[in-house]
Amino acid sequence: MLAGTKPAAMFGEAIQFRDILPEDDFAPHVESGRIIKREYYWDDKESGHSFVEIYYALPGEEWRIDALHELHLVAWHKLRPWTDDDDRETGRLLGYTDAEINDFLQWKKISSSPRPD
Repeated sequence: MLAGTKPAAMFGEAIQFRDILPEDDFAPHVESGRIIKREYYWDDKESGHSFVEIYYALPGEEWRIDALHELHLVAWHKLRPWTDDDDRETGRLLGYTDAEINDFLQWKKISSSPRPD
């Protein structure tokens, strides 16, 4: 992000595992104003776990945080099934190229395919 190649980043995890998120790496840049940070919390009633989503954006790119958060509310609240188009939009908002997004979708397809015994 600091090199200007990506306008946004996001991380999410169950609250009890929050310490694995790279917040310390971002902290000095957030404190200096070079990066904007927003956090959102939610509870998954099915699992009983609480989660945190942490979004970062370059100044002037905060709209990406809003758009990412709105998109991910769909998944959190299970308003509808998550789709490849949702992954594409997430990738675009994070600043990935179409080729990188397509590679991710291909990897996702392969990694979720049933494996022979």
